[in-house]
Formats: sequence, structure tokens, C-alpha cells
Amino acid sequence: MSQLKTIFFCLAFLPVFSNAQEVLPETYINPLDIDYTYMVYNSAKNISYRSGADPAVIEYRGEYFMFVTRSFGYWHSKDLVNWEFIKPKQWFFEGSNAPTAFNYKDSLVYFAGDPAGYGSILYTDDPKKGEWTPTASITSNIQDSELFIDDDGKTYLYWGSSNVHPLRVKMLDKDDRFIETGVQKDLINLVEEEHGWERFGENNYHPTLKEGYMEGASMTKHNGKYYLQYAAPGTQFNVYADAAYIGETPLGPFKYMKNNPYSFKPGGFTNGAGHGITVKQTNGQYWHFATMALASNSHWERRLCMFPTYFDEEGLMYTNTSYGDYPLHAPDHPTKAGQHTGWMLLSYKGKATVSSSQMQISKSTSTDGQFDIAEMPLKKDSEGAIISEVLTDESPKSFWVAEENDDNQWVEIEMLQPGNINALQLNFHDQESEIYTRTEGLRHRFTIEISENRRDWKTIVDRSNSFEDAPNAYITLKNPVKAKYVRYNNVKVPGNNLALSEIRVFGKGLGKKPTQVKGFEVTRQDDRRDASFKWEPVKGAQGYNIRWGIAPDKLYQSWLIYGETEHFMRNLDRDTQYYFTIEAFNENGISERTEIVPVK
Repeated sequence: MSQLKTIFFCLAFLPVFSNAQEVLPETYINPLDIDYTYMVYNSAKNISYRSGADPAVIEYRGEYFMFVTRSFGYWHSKDLVNWEFIKPKQWFFEGSNAPTAFNYKDSLVYFAGDPAGYGSILYTDDPKKGEWTPTASITSNIQDSELFIDDDGKTYLYWGSSNVHPLRVKMLDKDDRFIETGVQKDLINLVEEEHGWERFGENNYHPTLKEGYMEGASMTKHNGKYYLQYAAPGTQFNVYADAAYIGETPLGPFKYMKNNPYSFKPGGFTNGAGHGITVKQTNGQYWHFATMALASNSHWERRLCMFPTYFDEEGLMYTNTSYGDYPLHAPDHPTKAGQHTGWMLLSYKGKATVSSSQMQISKSTSTDGQFDIAEMPLKKDSEGAIISEVLTDESPKSFWVAEENDDNQWVEIEMLQPGNINALQLNFHDQESEIYTRTEGLRHRFTIEISENRRDWKTIVDRSNSFEDAPNAYITLKNPVKAKYVRYNNVKVPGNNLALSEIRVFGKGLGKKPTQVKGFEVTRQDDRRDASFKWEPVKGAQGYNIRWGIAPDKLYQSWLIYGETEHFMRNLDRDTQYYFTIEAFNENGISERTEIVPVK
């Protein structure tokens, strides 16, 4: 973006407010708000969708570069929040599948990836310029690779994507065209009979297939130890996660990390936190970038996420994914980077009416990996307005399609209760967009208004002349505004159709947060990988957040659930004792947690 365009953008799209209040801190949200690329994959079937998956993120000379599957280029950022796409001068014809990149001593960036599996390696000392020098392809049959260069210059290539074969490693000579040295070794494989989270399928269940896919190798060196990371059981599922084995050398032997999976987000609006990479920020904070499953147009329709990552006193690696698709503090926050801001969801189950409706689809991934699909019947309210039940249901797979893609289309949401709005997230859906590759010049143009009484409307966002391509637009307000009604006014969006899967409004309600949950019971099943949960409903709660871990002070994992008071999970390690607690939440805040329940 040129400097002139940047200035124009900043001036043109400033929100309008009635009262000056405290300025809000910088935040971000998952899935990440970037201009995802339309996929070549499935284009022969006329299936058009955007996707971002398998991120490889590196820090290079104080800035950051993110490489993403089949994106025909990569993104650059100075702060890990605002990303700008770079179209390189030399690249792979169909993009790069499951890429890997490595910054070696701030001198060169090495990159490896190829849809054909050749593992071609490129390098550059100026990734912002986009000029890369290739080396001759020296390996074959490589998928989901990870290039790792140790401090001594020894070079390793980890790879594997299979429900049968293990992750493997081979040594390369970086000073001689990355030729293989002859050292090759099988490393680790899935052990589904011990690790419930490795089982294939939505919620780790499939009626016939038991073997998950092991893929997405990644290596992090921390305090002299080597963390070999991998993803399982499948990119299309809510339980897609990353785990680690720890070794004393890059070649192992490696020992299973007892708090696995360390990156796990099975519940909430967007699910999955697998096949990623861990990068260290310039201030020493670690971040884990990973893949989330959108899986509406295709199982390979995915998005990206970013979670803060830590190493505890035992050297166990873990991320914080709790409320991980709510607004989070940006990486530059001095004390709360990556943590939940406390802004809650104001729009959940709000009454949504729309200007027109070509179709409304309720969709979810079933336990066998296919889709459960239902077309919603057309409904109107007492005033004759068309009702949409899919825009506030916290499902990214369900969607509404307008009759036209023009400035006569709108969505109005009446929230259940008024609240102070801090941010909004617009999740656009690709409905027969007929775009099949990286396309420049795409623009999402719209305005957003708010009202307290549905008579007096105030514009808080004006992107009517925007040049921004924002399929998961995240908009933070400079100051919070009080409202009960939110109205999206379309101008024009990319593709043939205006379609939305969800409009999410965040802020702080004006009422009381829920009381503490009562009657929380956990029952470990005969199959020790499984556990059932039940609890008493809490008045006024939107949902509940189950937290658990391997010790009372290591509750590193969580599962956010809307509406239900029972739950069943199949993701536990068979021989591990766990500790559980639960909290309730609504638009006003989060309750106190229950007393921790140990389960042998």
C-alpha cells in the first residue's frame, strides 16, 4: 500500500463517536484478519474459496514474515498484527504447499516448499524485496517439511504427512546446495490407543477410521532442548491440534510431552489450532501460529490463528487458547500480550433481520468427516422483515446469501441486551464467488451503524470507499459506544454474492456476570481417553468454559461451550491424571471458577 493510500485509508475510515472516552488498547482476534488467498486446489471442480493454512512465521532483522500454503507469496509485519502481502518475483507456479522458512543468524532467509513434494530450497537476504535465489532440487517425496538450522550450522529437514508413516528427519549440508549427508532417521508416530486426541474425526470420533494423520513437523529450540512438534488428527476437524516430543539433540531420542496437545482449541466459534510454528518475538515472548478449520465450502477451507506460548518451570511448552476467538491483547502489550481483553460477545443469539435472502444454510461437520446440511425455511417477523438465524449462532460454517451484491443489502441485529461496543468481526462467506487464484484489487466496502432505540442511527464505521480486502474483518473502535442495535450496510464485496457467516459484536454488557457453576461432575469412562461432564445451568449464562490440565497449577487447556450443560470429550491421554474446573460466562463477564476436581 502506498504512503498516500495509507494516509487516505486512515482518514477515510475513522469511526464517528458521540462522546470522547478512554482510548482502547490495540487488540487482535482469531481467525486472523488478513487478505486470504483464493485456492487453486479444487478449482477444476469450480469450488471457489479462500484459505490460509500451515503457517511458517519467522523473525528476520526485527520484523516478521509469514508463509502460508498455496498463497502465491507471503506476508510481512512489524508488529505481528498488521500484515501486508508481498508478491515475490520468483515463486512456485501453484504456490507452496505446507511451507517452511528459517532465519539463519539474521543473514539469510531459507525457504522450502513445493506442491510436487520436491522440497526446493530458495534463499534471500531481502525478503521484503521479493527476490529469491533457487537451489537445485535435491530431494523428493517431501511433504509438510520443516527446515531447521542449529546454532552450529548443522541442518535438518523434518517431514511427514501420513496416517501410517512416522515423522522423519534427514540431515542436509547447507554449504553445499543442501545435499543430503546420508543421515536419515524415523522419529515418532501416533499412538492413538494411548492419546485420545490423536484419534481421527470430529470430536475425535469416526465410525470406521481410527488412525489420525500425523503431519506438520516443526522444531523449536529452547534452553538447550529440542521440541519436535507435530499436528493431528486431521486439518478439517475441531480437534486439530499441535503436540510436542522433547529431545536433547535434533535427532532425538524424543520423549512425549505429558501435557499434550499443547496447542488445542476444540470449542467456540472457530476451532482447531494445529499444523503451525512457534516463533520468538523480539522481546522474547513466544507465539504459536496455527491452522483453524473453517471447512464450509471445502474441508480444506481454513484460517490462521495466533496464541501466546510459554515454557513452564518443568520445560513444558503450552499455549493459552482460552477465549481464543474473542478479542485478545496485541503482542506489544507490556503485561497481557495474547490474553483475553475481557470484551465479551454482545451479539450472541441476537435477532437478525436482512434485506433479502437467496438462501440460508445451517451446516456443520459430522462425526464421519462429512457435512450435515440444512437449508433454513424463509421466516419473517411481525413487521414483515426477513429473519436470519445463522448470523448470530456462533458457527462459521452456517451462512446467509443475499439476493444481490449491491448497496441495497443490509443486516440488522437487535442484541438481547444493550451494551458498550468495543469491536466487531465480520465473517464473509464465499458463495460461488468464481475466483480461483490470488487476485489483486479485491475490496470489502460497507458501513456500520448503531442505535439505542432503532430510530436514531449513528455511523461508527465507514469503509464505503475502502481498498481493503478483509474476508474476516476485525474492526476496533477508538472509543466504546453504547447500543442495542447494529446495522451492516453493504456497498460491494468480492465475488458474485454478498454472503456472511457471522457478525460478531464485542464489548461489555451493562448487567451482572454469571454466578459460579454448581454441581460440576466429571466421569472418566472405561475407555480412559474419554470423559463425560455435567453441571447445573446458571441463570443468564451464554455458555461455559471447561479448563483442565495435568496439575492444579497447569490447567493449560480449555473447551468453550455455548448453551449446553453436558459435554463429552475423547481427547485425554489414557494413563494421565487430570484436574478440571469450569466457569460460566455471558455478555457481562466471566464467573468464578469452581473448585478443581481431580480425576484419576
